[in-house]
Amino acid sequence: MNEPSHSRDPSPQAQTQELMLYWLQQLQVKRWQHRQTSSCPDSTNNNNNTDDFLPVRKSPLGLVGKDAANASSQRTQLTNVSIKHPLIELQNSVHSLRKRSSQEWSQSVFHVEAPPSTPNPAHINTTAGPVFPSESRESSSLPDSRSRETNNLSLSTMPVLRRDTPSSSSDRTSHQKQNKQMLIEEVKAQKELVWILHKALEASQLEKRTCAEFLAAEGEQKRLELLRHRERQVADLQGRLEESKTEAEVTRRSLAQRDVQLAELQDDVRILMDKNNAKQEVIIKLSDQVTVCMSNPPCSASSSGGGLDSQAFKQLQQENENLKDDIEAYKTQNTFLNSEIYQLTKLWRKSSEQEKSLMVKCAYLEASNCQLESRYLGVLQKLQETKSLDPVQRGAVQKMIEDALKVELKSDTKINTNREQDEYGFKIIPDYELDDMKLLAKIQALEIRSHNLLHQEGVERPLLSRWAQYLAGRSHDDLCPSPELKGLLRGGVPYEYRQRLWHWMVQARTRTIRDCQPRHYQQLCEKSHTSSHPASRQIQLDLHRTLTSNQHFSSPSSPAFQQLRRILLAFSWQNPAIGYCQGLNRLAAIALLVLQSEEDAFWCLVSVVETIMPQDYYTKNLVSSQADQRVFKDFLAEKLPRLASHFDDHSVDVSLITFNWFLVVFVESLPSDILLPLWDAFLYEGTKVIFRYALALFKYKEDDILRIHDSVEIYQYLRFFTKTISDSRRLTSIAFSDMNPFPGRLLRNRRALHLERLQGELRELEKQQREFVTEIIEHKDKELDTMVSEEDDEL
Repeated sequence: MNEPSHSRDPSPQAQTQELMLYWLQQLQVKRWQHRQTSSCPDSTNNNNNTDDFLPVRKSPLGLVGKDAANASSQRTQLTNVSIKHPLIELQNSVHSLRKRSSQEWSQSVFHVEAPPSTPNPAHINTTAGPVFPSESRESSSLPDSRSRETNNLSLSTMPVLRRDTPSSSSDRTSHQKQNKQMLIEEVKAQKELVWILHKALEASQLEKRTCAEFLAAEGEQKRLELLRHRERQVADLQGRLEESKTEAEVTRRSLAQRDVQLAELQDDVRILMDKNNAKQEVIIKLSDQVTVCMSNPPCSASSSGGGLDSQAFKQLQQENENLKDDIEAYKTQNTFLNSEIYQLTKLWRKSSEQEKSLMVKCAYLEASNCQLESRYLGVLQKLQETKSLDPVQRGAVQKMIEDALKVELKSDTKINTNREQDEYGFKIIPDYELDDMKLLAKIQALEIRSHNLLHQEGVERPLLSRWAQYLAGRSHDDLCPSPELKGLLRGGVPYEYRQRLWHWMVQARTRTIRDCQPRHYQQLCEKSHTSSHPASRQIQLDLHRTLTSNQHFSSPSSPAFQQLRRILLAFSWQNPAIGYCQGLNRLAAIALLVLQSEEDAFWCLVSVVETIMPQDYYTKNLVSSQADQRVFKDFLAEKLPRLASHFDDHSVDVSLITFNWFLVVFVESLPSDILLPLWDAFLYEGTKVIFRYALALFKYKEDDILRIHDSVEIYQYLRFFTKTISDSRRLTSIAFSDMNPFPGRLLRNRRALHLERLQGELRELEKQQREFVTEIIEHKDKELDTMVSEEDDEL
């Protein structure tokens, strides 16, 4: 082998994957031959070191070796560009510079490097072959450790090259010169790296000054210019998002084609296996016949004159040999097909991983785009509320808002074509009729979309996996209260298991009465048909006011209205003390949507009103509901003292807002993705969950409320702020972590204390009412006596 040249040619780079695999295979063969020659040069060994499982790769078409290495590879301009953070582009540039510097150290088409311990040249046997060209100790102490690791990796996979001539002093001198030249090149690379870092520092300082100018700008025109610049950045991100979606679509099509090819190959393998089994059965039968003939040939010949003769026996042996050959051929074919299936399976897995990676990247880009647009609309909203703008600037801001709303409407139709409602028919994004509220709705829609994209992979799928693992091997009734079940319910129940869990919790609370009266609901429905209840008119009026934004209750002819009417009438006969109270229609509607059964929804309403909620919660005077409002004010003063003091300073009575929350358990006050997990924990733990979530809602928006210093604006904000919450996981964490400790005994004691005080106040109020009525009657009697006496005097 000739001495390798020390030119600075670039390292070989395969143009295609097939060419790369061919190179690696040839390198392995050369290495094996060199090792065999070095160990035993006189002996020959014909064993192949490659794996016989896959067919040997043939030489690909095109350039091979040094010609292929010198050929320019086509690279896209975005090879070293990261779309996640602009500074990563700088890191990629530095890495490319170091890689080029390391490639200039290569001494031939294949990089070589001396082993860690180089023997003395005086003790080298020239007959055994030349030694490697090694680098000096100075080169091993270069500051660029990453370049050395790259060279070591490339050297570990390349064949061993040796010189044919012994080392001499001239070679060492030339070698030292080469090391010196490499050190000079490394110093140049380091200087270039320092120059790039200076440029990055200048760019960061420029960005810092730009942000400072934006914050300190006196006029609004500069801010508008910066906003337009951010808008152009948003458009750029949208273009990248479209490209990622196109790439994902191409990958999905390729994966579908490969799935079809894999299915066809599996069908071929199945057909061949069936044929092979049939032929094996024939072989077994013929083998049995041959065995019988060979075991007793004289008897068979003497028993029948027209039996098997020697020629027929030879023919059977020939057929047997042919069948054995067929078996070997089928085995070879089966091995080949297994190899093809293995290759296709690897390709399919690789394509699946690429598609998953592209989908995650696309979701991240889309979420980032939604966050940018949400911040952009928030800035426009603040500018719209600014009173210092002149008419021209205000008109420009208004036009930008209108354009943003139009663009957002188009993107909404594109994003939410598949899911405008959730699984239960609730609208994912609420509707707002006022123009200023429409802007708020778009901001909320973008935040919800961004949150769902970022948390789908990391939250929903692990939650579904944990529930599947917990419910595996359990029947519908084989559940029991436990801390594990409590923790799972607090995190929310997936749609696939919510109906089963609700059915079990409702049945556990109403098992006694259901076991005593199996047909209780049917009997109550029959009674509703035969007799008219006094509350039937009020029930009929409230039916069409129930869950107006839900898809199942949007049409007057929907069968859900009739089911809801039967449930409420049956409950009015079930509990005459309550009969019907406004708010029960919403409780029954939620139960009907989840349980999908009239009877189960009826028993769910019974369990909420009669077992979970305190007594007299839905009676005419609502005494227990009023007591809970006083208990909640106590907890608000303890858990959120600043907010409670803020409400007292502005004379805001939060019970005007929270009373409806407690009465209907937040139905139509929270988005469905927060409401249903709240009900999951509420049916299991009871009313303590209502207090936890009510405090968590105020904690979630505490800073926003504290910034409002007008009582009217505070009331307006409290009426709709619950529907603007997009991060359900954060709200759940506040409710069950930040609000701790929250003992149930303390809740019961305070409820009993306030209930006793409230009942005393009601008794005193009733006494005053009776005294007032008595005084009015006595006053009327005196006036009547006076009028009668005056008439008598006139007569």
